[in-house]
This record gives sequence, C-alpha cells and structure tokens, in this order.
Amino acid sequence: MRSSTELARAVLTALVEAGVTEVVISPGSRNAPLSFAAYAAARAGLVRLHTRIDERSAGFLALGLSKTGSRAAVMCTSGTAVASLHPAVLEAAHAGVPLLAVTADRPGRLRGTNANQTTDQVGIFGPLVPSHDIVDVLPEAPGWDGPTHWNVQLDEPLTPPDAWTPPRIERRPRPIAVEPAILETLPGGKATVVVAGDDAGPPARRLAERAGWPLLAEPSSGSRTGDHAIRTYRLLLGTELADQIERVILFGHPTLSRPVARLLARDDVEVVAVRGRGVWPTPSHRVDGWLLTSGPRVEAGDPAWLQAWRDADRSLGRLLDRLLAAEPGLTPQEVAGAVARALPPGGQLVVGPSNPIRDLDLMVPRYDVGARRKVLASRGLAGIDGLVSTAIGAALGRDSTRDLALIGDVTFLHDANGLILGPDEPRPDLTIVVVNDDGGSIFATLEQGGAPYADDFERLFGTPHRVDLAALCAATRTPHLRVTSLPELEHALANPNGGIEVIEATVGRADRRDLDERIRALRP
Repeated sequence: MRSSTELARAVLTALVEAGVTEVVISPGSRNAPLSFAAYAAARAGLVRLHTRIDERSAGFLALGLSKTGSRAAVMCTSGTAVASLHPAVLEAAHAGVPLLAVTADRPGRLRGTNANQTTDQVGIFGPLVPSHDIVDVLPEAPGWDGPTHWNVQLDEPLTPPDAWTPPRIERRPRPIAVEPAILETLPGGKATVVVAGDDAGPPARRLAERAGWPLLAEPSSGSRTGDHAIRTYRLLLGTELADQIERVILFGHPTLSRPVARLLARDDVEVVAVRGRGVWPTPSHRVDGWLLTSGPRVEAGDPAWLQAWRDADRSLGRLLDRLLAAEPGLTPQEVAGAVARALPPGGQLVVGPSNPIRDLDLMVPRYDVGARRKVLASRGLAGIDGLVSTAIGAALGRDSTRDLALIGDVTFLHDANGLILGPDEPRPDLTIVVVNDDGGSIFATLEQGGAPYADDFERLFGTPHRVDLAALCAATRTPHLRVTSLPELEHALANPNGGIEVIEATVGRADRRDLDERIRALRP
C-alpha cells in the first residue's frame, strides 16, 4: 500500500499524462498531499498552479480554463468542500467539458463512523459523472467527453517526508472523436435554415454557405460569422417569413429563445441534427435525421430564399437600432452592442445567462470569418453560478488580444468571491461589464412579469438588492467605474486599465417588459 504522499504524486503524474496543464487547488488538510504534489509539478513546469480559498469559485475557474481548450483539474479537501464543486461539475457534464474533480477523502474505514469531515463522497456528483474511489490503484485515464471524478483516500501522515522532483512525463495526445455516420446527402428544394446553438462551431456556417441558406446562430455558437448570419433571426421567427420554413439543420445546443424552440417543435418542419456534446446529447424535440458535422453533399438552395432573409434582417435591424436610440436612457441592449463592438479580432468574450446573452443575441455584429473572435457561455445548464470565476479562467486559458465579460448584476453578486485572488496568483487582463438594473429583470419578460402578478413581483422575482458595487469591488481592490450613458461606456471600453476591472453600466428595470414587447412587435 502506497503512502498518501506516494499516491498523490502518482495522481499528479497520471493527470499530466492525461493532458492536464492547469491545476486549481483550494486549501485544506486532507488534500495536503495533493497540494504539495501539485506545487512540485508546477515548479517543474509541468502544470500551472492556481489557488482559490472558495471551492465553488475554484471549480468554475477550472471550468473556464477547460472551456478554452486547456485541460484543468480542481482539487479540494473532504466534506462540504466536495459538494461546493457540484455546480461547476454539472455544467461541465451537460456542456461536455473535460473537467477533472480530484477530491481528498478520509480512509474508507472511517465511513459510517461519524468521523470528522467524513461523508460518502463516491458518486456525490450523481450518475451523470463517472466517479472512481482511489485507494492505491489508479483508474484508466479520464476521457475527454465530459467531467470525471477521482476521489482519493488519503491517510496520515499528510505531509511529504522529502521534496519531489517530478520526472519527465509524456502527455498522451487527445483522441480524435469519431462522428456518427448518418445522412450523406441533403437534397435541395426545401426552404431551409441552419440553426446554430451553443458550441456549434464553424461547420454550421460552412454548411449554410455551401448551400446558400440563412444562418440563425446564437452568439456562443462559434458560427456567427460571414454574410449568411442573420442578426435579428429571433424577431424574424415571429413573422410570415418563418412560416415558409420547411426544414431546419441543427448544430449545437440552442437554448436562448422560445421562437427557436417553437420552430423545432413544428410538425410541418423537418429537423435534421448534428449530435451534440454532453451527457444528454439527444435533443428534447423530434429529430427526423442525423448528420455528419464534416458536411454532407448538398444541393444549393434558392438564392431568393436567402435574399429574402437578408433583406428582412437589414430592415428589422435598422428599426431596432432606431427604437433603442430613441430611448431616454442607456438600455441593456445598447450595453451588449457596445461590448460586442469592442471585441477586437483575436478577442474573447464570456457572456452571462438570462438577459445579457439574449441582448447580445440581438446586437452582436456580423463578425468576419477567420478573425478568431471567441464568445463563450455556460449553456450546459445555463445557470448564473460562477461566471466571474469562469471568465477569469477563460481569460487565463486563451492567449487573446482582449478579454471581456458581460454579465448581469445578480450573476455578478452570485460569484463576487471570484474577485478574491492572492498576490501570487496568475491574473489576466479582463474587463467585466456588469449590467446593473438592481435585480432580476429576466423575470419581467416572462409570464410572472405580467400585470396579474405585479403586487408579488418585486419580492419574489425582481429581488432588488441595493448593493453598492463600487464598495464591493473596493473590498477586493478591483478597479471599478460606473457609467450611465453609451458614450461613457464606449470610452471606458476603449481605455482598459489592465488587470481585472469592473465597468458597472447602470440601466433601468421598470420598463424592461414594455421595451421587450415593443422590440418583439417590430416588423420589417
């Protein structure tokens, strides 16, 4: 039986072999052998080390690092610390992100004895996440199609008897995914649109361009480039033009709009899909056929069909811009538009859930193909958890020309701990734009925001918090600037300070439902 120090060093060696380049640790006693081993591996240049005092933030930092193509492991002590990783691990499971959770545990003989800081950690993340209870022998290398949990039993002594100089470790290459074989030909003759949800990637754009079809792409699809992308598709799906759609080619995980969900549920529309990633890759709606992402043979569509969408998009885009420009104050949509315009070639934007990503969906410009702009979002479960830490991790994980984040005030408050970084921690240049409407304005646009529920709305859903974000940022020595107009915001975005900084864009919430209804009523 190996000692805890020997076992921890074997774990680190196996992680490096499996492609891990980033290790995030939260301090604890039981995970001390893992922490010492990770420190030695970082000193040897095998991994980059990050430390966070809050396990929840640590998990989302590792998620952000992993979403950019790096492979990250997060390590913590036993007990409730493990449960704090659950939100990040669940997001990774549903988004197909290869996050590794390495949790320290008491020896198995202490389970069921009411020993201190001891619970049943094996399988704690549920049936969707493979869990391995490690006593001495390590399991096979973790896969790349989602998160894996290694629960490592560590007995005393928990400190190393000597210094460790890791040997040269050979990293195994990432395996090439095998695509399911299905449809090889897409016949023409049908009025077709390509829908690109989260993480769809460039194949959606390439297919739309080859066939001459409109591209209805979400901001985080990785497909919203080129001249086939339709900016106002969400609004156009409520017009007569959408009634003519006969077929949808679906890539990625669409989650942003009910108009898209209604389109996919129509009985008169054929749905052909590319199988997505994550633990539940099968869509909830009907699928009439599956497609290879490498692209089938396609027959070109009617040029008039694409032109009709382009003409309607231009007309509706102008009407939307005029409507927003006529509003008396700064609108959330204008904030999203300013952030989207500030993203340079080679830049990266992490966008939060609820209204920010939906506002961005209406306002993001048609980016040039090949400009390497990247928009990331946590759409596996679309929760508001850990977005500050995810954005910091993503900024650290990718060599970008500029890193931006766009999140709401409630999302920001939910992960304010993410701003707590020690003096020796890697710190990216990241501008976090917080759209502050003092509460949960997403609910104002939903059923519960209707007039019959007005008396109950603020307490149950609006949830005004009255938090002074400047004071909150000052507590972590994070530079903060509050803006109330579009010129102020554009000036602030054009003049970053470096390091992590927060721009608070103050907007109103009282008229959010009315503005949303007026936008939805626009017609080309």
